[in-house]
Amino acid sequence: MASSSGNDDDLTIPRAAINKMIKETLPNVRVANDARELVVNCCTEFIHLISSEANEICNKSEKKTISPEHVIQALESLGFGSYISEVKEVLQECKTVALKRRKASSRLENLGIPEEELLRQQQELFAQVSE
Repeated sequence: MASSSGNDDDLTIPRAAINKMIKETLPNVRVANDARELVVNCCTEFIHLISSEANEICNKSEKKTISPEHVIQALESLGFGSYISEVKEVLQECKTVALKRRKASSRLENLGIPEEELLRQQQELFAQVSE
């Protein structure tokens, strides 16, 4: 896909990420550099295609933020419906990880000890260690 601004290099997936995915998916297969480049270009084009369609769906529903549902609708609209079940599984995994992170970060808040007190206790511990 040619870009009118000429910034195609800014709009690609990092080659290292693609190389890692290829290695993980096909550990015993050698892939030529031009084939790797083709995979990068295909991935970039796919993402642009899905993003553009999801953006149109988002705009039609008068929303300002593309949601996972817009992306799923875009996949269906563009004929990639066979990916939807796996996409939903990955989305659920992401939500689970995000929830765990939120719970971990809120543990400190749930201690019921003011931040100033925790800082004082930390400084005391540092002082004890340095003695």
